[in-house]
Amino acid sequence: MSEQNIIHRGAGVELVRRLANQGDRIFTTARARELGPEVGLSNGYITQALHHLANSGWVVRLHNGLYAISSTVPGVTPVHEFEIAMALVTPAAISHWSALHHHGLTEQIPRKVFVLTTTEASVPGTRTRDNYQIGDTTYQFIQIKPERFFGIEKVWVSDTRVSITDLERTLIDGLTLPQYCGDFAEVLHAFEVSRERFNLERIMDYALKMDAATAKRLGWVLERLGIKRDRLEHLAQVPIKGYRTLDSSGLRSGPYNRYWMIQENLP
Repeated sequence: MSEQNIIHRGAGVELVRRLANQGDRIFTTARARELGPEVGLSNGYITQALHHLANSGWVVRLHNGLYAISSTVPGVTPVHEFEIAMALVTPAAISHWSALHHHGLTEQIPRKVFVLTTTEASVPGTRTRDNYQIGDTTYQFIQIKPERFFGIEKVWVSDTRVSITDLERTLIDGLTLPQYCGDFAEVLHAFEVSRERFNLERIMDYALKMDAATAKRLGWVLERLGIKRDRLEHLAQVPIKGYRTLDSSGLRSGPYNRYWMIQENLP
């Protein structure tokens, strides 16, 4: 290692310590440039120093110009994968299978972190794919229209606050994209275990904000849970042309439910 690299390594490590002390576990190149002069790093060497720190395992590159302090740095609380998700896109909310697990609606641990975002947001390098790999963690982005970005709450995870879909929105997302929640059987299980927890008026309102197919699927599921049809009238009255499959990710098969205009394609 050259003398220059030895100097930069020492200054770079001190930079990491300064960032950690100021709570910047996730930081930008611009933020590093602000603190660089304090540790003897000029603006011209910041990019080089960050490159060296990433190769040495002191920081983790998230994408161009965005880094996280490595969990191996002594005295630094590891950055939670949900916190990283919040930094990758704006707006963002933990969703689908990850939210199901957070709300205690599934015992299965997702192999990915599912992130809801709008069609206007994109992680650099992911314009042609939905998955983004950081270390051992894969982030799955589900892009939606801005007007459908609702039903979000703030929760504490570890020592940071993140956005996550609330209970009702999480269940609704299971009806629209069950393949991102394990499968439709897992979604039905989530409804069953949360029967006494979800707010009926709120979940119906959410469905009506989505589309007719979601409203019909929700009506079918709620009636299956024992809720009387007279309480589900708003869902039944939604106009729809043609039958929709109950499991949107499944094949067209099974009996037709004329009241809900649903083809019951259960496994």
